[in-house]
Amino acid sequence: MEDAKKFEVIIIGGSYAGLSAAMALGRSLREVLIIDSGLRCNRQTPHSHNFLTQDGEKPGVIAEKARAEVLKYSTIKIIDDLAVSGKKNKNGFVVNTHTGQEFQSKKLIFATGIKDIMPDIKGFAECWGISVVHCPYCHGYELRSQKTAILANGARGLHLASLINNLTNDITILTTCKADFNPEEVSKLSQHKIEIIETEFSEIEHENGQIRNVVFNDGSKRSFSVLYAAIPFTQNSDIPLSLGCELTEQGYLKVDNFQATTVKGIYACGDNAAMMRSIANSVYTGNLAGAILNKELTDEQF
Repeated sequence: MEDAKKFEVIIIGGSYAGLSAAMALGRSLREVLIIDSGLRCNRQTPHSHNFLTQDGEKPGVIAEKARAEVLKYSTIKIIDDLAVSGKKNKNGFVVNTHTGQEFQSKKLIFATGIKDIMPDIKGFAECWGISVVHCPYCHGYELRSQKTAILANGARGLHLASLINNLTNDITILTTCKADFNPEEVSKLSQHKIEIIETEFSEIEHENGQIRNVVFNDGSKRSFSVLYAAIPFTQNSDIPLSLGCELTEQGYLKVDNFQATTVKGIYACGDNAAMMRSIANSVYTGNLAGAILNKELTDEQF
């Protein structure tokens, strides 16, 4: 293998978490390769919020600025490619890409995010991140005081309703099946004038991603401006699992307080290892992973 393809650290994923990890490593002159497929999870979201100094900025603008800042560090290299496999060897790890390239590193950081599994509802994917959203902390202030639906059931539905209740007094929970609330929870929802609709729906009518109506399977419609949705997800990359990294019960990569996975020499940061899906949290966990990994390299070399 050519020396040019050997690095101290390979970071798979070049969005906010991966770039933040790279900056921490680059500032300690670590030889780093970022492999980035270019598919940010928030690529449809018009504006980012709850991140100091960048509140209201377009996510793509933040990402491009971050990328430019990271590339000022001479020991960091970024390639636009997709990592498709990884394996251990006596020197660390080998990563292969979609274009047939092979790279070696002592350590790995996975900043690969998660993949949302969209329901079979016409118009849902087109509205995702715009008017169909997952998080009141990320979007709630801008969507306040609007006619709001929640696609969830049971504990998740109750949790979202409690958070969103402070942002609007017009909330309807859409369970799409028999509601899973106990009598006490039903009473609490009723006290806050939160309606529950169990009828399935198969379409969201929208204009350029902005919800207009939910179309139910019985042919009826209800007008909403916002839909919060708790939908399932899977890991965006299966490479960590192929290398032996464990998952939590919720499906996130299991990490310790320093972002280390269950496999020595492998770290994870951002959405793939945390329930809090935000740019701010991704930047934080990426910075932490980079700093701790640098210490690990230092301890091995000094």
